[in-house]
Amino acid sequence: MISKHERYEFRKVRSRNQLFKSGINRLRLSVYRSAKYLYAQVVDDKNGTTLAAASSLDKELKGKLKSGKSVASAKVVGNLLGKRAIAKGVTEVCFDRGGRIYHGRIKSLADGAREAGLKF
Repeated sequence: MISKHERYEFRKVRSRNQLFKSGINRLRLSVYRSAKYLYAQVVDDKNGTTLAAASSLDKELKGKLKSGKSVASAKVVGNLLGKRAIAKGVTEVCFDRGGRIYHGRIKSLADGAREAGLKF
């Protein structure tokens, strides 16, 4: 029987392969979700650099968030990441959910980034 972790690993590999197989020409918004926190960054794979990053541990968000693992905090992190990316001149990205299902905190982060002005 396949465990939950093995299914997650299969999804992660499959979604990344689909992104790179399609020949992504845009920057990648990569999301990592742990049990307590949420991390997101805009990555340029051609140069191997991170252009903008935000997480629920940022100093700007310390007093504003009740906890780092809520849907509301994910939306705030997405909004902050969108603002930082637009300040760097990034307007279009492709969304790399890292094998996670597009639901809950992942969806909320994407919605926050869209509200800030990023286009997926």
